[in-house]
Parts: sequence; C-alpha cells; structure tokens
Amino acid sequence: MLVPGASSQALAAALATELGESLAAVEYDTFPDGETLASVPGFDAETATIIASTVSNDAYIELLQLQDAVREAGAEEVTTVIPYMGYARQDKAFEAGHPISARAVARAVSTTTDRVVLVNPHEDAISEFFDVPVDIVDAAGCLAKPLPELHDPLFLSPDSGAIDIANTVCDAYGEGETDYFEKKRRSGTDVEITPSKTDFDGRDVVITDDIIATGSTMSEAVAVLAKGGANRVFCATVHPLLARNARTKLSRAGIERVFGTDTIEREVSSVSVAPVLADALER
Repeated sequence: MLVPGASSQALAAALATELGESLAAVEYDTFPDGETLASVPGFDAETATIIASTVSNDAYIELLQLQDAVREAGAEEVTTVIPYMGYARQDKAFEAGHPISARAVARAVSTTTDRVVLVNPHEDAISEFFDVPVDIVDAAGCLAKPLPELHDPLFLSPDSGAIDIANTVCDAYGEGETDYFEKKRRSGTDVEITPSKTDFDGRDVVITDDIIATGSTMSEAVAVLAKGGANRVFCATVHPLLARNARTKLSRAGIERVFGTDTIEREVSSVSVAPVLADALER
C-alpha cells in the first residue's frame, strides 16, 4: 500500500497507477501549539511504501510520523521514497561547530524504514549517511518529454560538475549539443557567467540543473543568454523548489518557460517521475 506525504499527494497517486497498488487513507492535522500529526486510519497491509518530499521541517516530522504509524499498524516492511530530500546540500560541516544536517536527517529517517529511494540527490554520496540500503533514481531524462520543438538546441549546465544532467536531457531529447557555464569573478560581488565555448547565437537553449532554489544563478545565466543572441531560453530542473521570488527572477531575466518534475509539486511540474520510480521499486 502506498502512503502519501502531504507534499507528494499527486506523485503518490501517479505512482499508485503505475504500480497498480492502493493508496492509503492519510490524515494530516496540526495542533493549536503548532505540532503536526500524520496518521493512517484503517491501514491494513504488510508492506508500506511512503512517498514524501521533505520540503520543510514539518515535512520531515510528518515523514517520521508516517513511518511510525504504518509500523504501529502492522507493516512488516517499509520503503521510504524521498523524491526531494531537504537538507541534502548540507552534506558537510561548513564551519566549526556546524552539524552535517544531511547526515542527521538521514539517520533519523533510517530508524523506521527498511529501504530508502532518492531522486537525484544533490550529491550521491549522501546515500552513505543512511543506515539502510539506498537506491538513487535519475529522473533527468524525464525533462526532455515536456520540451517543445527546439531549433538547433543547446543544453547548458550551471557548471562543469552538473554536465551529466545536461547530457542526460540532451540524449533523451535526441539531438543537440551540451556545454556548461564558467564563472569569472571580477570582484567580491561581480561575477561574469558565460558558456564555456559553444556559440549560442540564434539557438534555442535549455539550462538544466538538479534543483532551482532561489533562482539567482539561473536568472543571471538566462540574462546572459538572452542578451547574447539566444533565440529562446528555457530552464529544466528535476526539483523545482523555486523559493521566495525565484519564479519572478527568472521571468524578469527573459526565461520563456520553466519545466520541472513533480518531485516538488509546483505550477511548473509538467512531467512526473512516477514511471522511473515504479521501475526502481519493482527491481
């Protein structure tokens, strides 16, 4: 039986359809003091697959409660699918006295599950923080599906370290070139962002990344392309977090459209990762 977290209800429904399994009845409540309560009334199954993106601190508490609730209801085997893992970018102690937050939450999640499935975590190495087996699903190829017909397409990543996502989207689209941006710091506040070598004049460009959070770097890249002669500029991201005014930043920079998956359910979530998750769960 599939158990949806509050932030992943549409994805859980799509995954249930892919797998031909039932959705559990889940209730999400908040007490007057702000504490949350996630429960599974009537749950009756030996196995449970929880699907919950941890987009907030409350979402983490809710996930832990759902894990405990299905165990309390008699589930003997629990799989936890975290389509978007919050705190994944805090994978080391950046200053003396800082926690490794990704490790802290991974250990907490590990206490009441038998298996974890992650979708494009910021660093694959965070899988080592869990105390249970972890499968990593690459959903970048899904981003090619909603793209329009492109003219002489160029797929760009924000830096050389993220070029794999650009390559995957390009391969799935079936044509085009890939490249990455280089950053040249002129001063403490002035950074020049340019594609490393490829000419983009007159071409349709898709900037790809695993996550768009604040949109600052991405909007700078979009502005460079728009001013430099690119025909149309799109963004494609696995995790469309789009915090605060990120969407406005991108629009002001000249983006034509943002495409994202439903690992985080946003207005731009135009393609589902349910098929690739189903494949992973059935292995």
